Amino acid sequence: MAKSIEPQLLKIGDYLKLKKGTVFTIPEYQRAYSWNVDNCDKLWQDIHDYVESDSKDGYFFGTIIVNCQKNDTKYGLIDGQQRTITFLLLLKALLVKINIAIGDTANDEDSAPLRRGLQERRRRIMNILYRAEAEDISDEPNQAKDAEICRCTMILENYSINEQYKTELKTILQANDYKEAEARAIKIKYKKNDNRYTNFFRNYKFFCAKIDDLSVSQLNSIAKSIIENCEVIEIKSWQVEQAITMFNSLNSDGLPLYDSDIISAKLYAEAEKVNQQDKFSDLWKQLNEQISELDEAGVADINSILMQHMYHTRTINRETISDRHSINVTTPGLRRYFTDINKQPIRKPIEMCTDMLRLVRIWKKVSEYPLMKVLLRFNENMKLFLASYFYRFSEDEITEEAVHLVLSSMLRLFAVLELVDFGYSSKHFKTFLFGEEIKLADADVSAEKIKKDFDKHIRTTWTEDEIREAIQDYDGSMLVYLNEYLFAREKGMDFTISSRRDIEHIMPYSGKNLQEIRRDAGIASQEEFIGVVNKLGNKILLEVKINRAIGNEWFRTKVSTKLEDKTGYIDSAYPIARALVSTYRDKQKPYWTKSDILAATEKASKRIIKFIFDN
Repeated sequence: MAKSIEPQLLKIGDYLKLKKGTVFTIPEYQRAYSWNVDNCDKLWQDIHDYVESDSKDGYFFGTIIVNCQKNDTKYGLIDGQQRTITFLLLLKALLVKINIAIGDTANDEDSAPLRRGLQERRRRIMNILYRAEAEDISDEPNQAKDAEICRCTMILENYSINEQYKTELKTILQANDYKEAEARAIKIKYKKNDNRYTNFFRNYKFFCAKIDDLSVSQLNSIAKSIIENCEVIEIKSWQVEQAITMFNSLNSDGLPLYDSDIISAKLYAEAEKVNQQDKFSDLWKQLNEQISELDEAGVADINSILMQHMYHTRTINRETISDRHSINVTTPGLRRYFTDINKQPIRKPIEMCTDMLRLVRIWKKVSEYPLMKVLLRFNENMKLFLASYFYRFSEDEITEEAVHLVLSSMLRLFAVLELVDFGYSSKHFKTFLFGEEIKLADADVSAEKIKKDFDKHIRTTWTEDEIREAIQDYDGSMLVYLNEYLFAREKGMDFTISSRRDIEHIMPYSGKNLQEIRRDAGIASQEEFIGVVNKLGNKILLEVKINRAIGNEWFRTKVSTKLEDKTGYIDSAYPIARALVSTYRDKQKPYWTKSDILAATEKASKRIIKFIFDN
């Protein structure tokens, strides 16, 4: 018979004191250790204020949920790993300082109570961190003996497939002092100062610095309070799903808990049932590694990939079509869908993880296509529907040519969204896309057929005149990317979007020479200037380095040869900047006027309308 849930209010010292042969574990599906110095600063301030208040009540640090395994010898931390690891780092920092303080405290009658208190704290902390017996711990710190104790068993084993620095806690706890820990700590490549250290060491360093500011008496009081007065409720469970459900419920009040954490835990539990947990852990690790690159590039994170997978699953199951055969655009939450509405994907953890890994690899490949780079600047929702189309392909099968028609069709529709008063949730966008997703997911429906659907929808919903008028009034940034792309295509020029770029105003909208620039441009008033300077024809893409160098210079300076050690449009790889150089650099005194802006806006309008309506 399964054991019942067992809650217990415990002092931190009792919670962290494990029996011989028992360890805390960080399960495979858990997050990495993510607490930073700000979290530790708040924890430290809470403890410090509590000690200063001289309260007789305990200080509560929340609930810990533990999944008991292996005959209760492994305590899987379902909720509480951040606090548990942080308290271990804090206790180690206290121990290092206590060892120093014992040596610095006079061995006389007046100081005897304080020395005994420090020695008691030393024994208690070493008993917690290393399971050392009282008789094995000397009153006075002994470097050789202490080092031997520190190298004994660890009380926490980290199996998280999301944690890159599993050995770092062990490195810190097994070091005899701060200098040894610092010397052995992981140094992250290409990072400087404290950023080169892991969260583990940065937090340990923070606690050491705070403790250094304490008097010996304060040190003794804080160490005693942490061990004997700070409290947690430890809830033990003997079923991982039950523990995860509690985790979900207890964190429903706004504490940071991601859908991906719950779903990955459920997937792991299902894999464990069929003895495939190792295979799942390997796949999930690969998935996170691949997604981290997409996340850095602003393409997708784990929750967005899960959402795309949910959209695709609902589409192929025809869950988006109501009983009356109308399109149902109501979308359930991720967690509710996979853990309540449709549990089938979760019950096939290897298959689900493999499918998502394939999608991520496709996104990595497709996100490098110039057309996709432009599309990624527009509304995020397009990814949900593109993913269903991508699922048609294997990573090897997908090519720029294979996805061009669908990407182009999606870009045309989302360019319209940028220009009209209707929002994404209207029937012209969301309802249309939900209906079209059925075809996007169906490998038997050709890209040409999908394009025709987009053609018909755009042409019957909007007119060229209303889109032209909207472009003339447009003062945003998204269409700048589209205009650059279309201009490059029109001129047969190469086009890509660099990671560091700006939206450049050809005629500056600020700066010391603004009055003269306006006069040269034929603009009479401030009101007229505001109406012209943000038009699409006055905006181009430009590399950050070049944009910073030219600042708010005159147009003739921007398009001329290099200014001393500075740079200008002449060094840009973006097509319109290069075209401006080609057109104006040899002119005696080139000006960029109101007429030029209006003419450039009209040209941009024509090429965008031609693209949107596929003329």
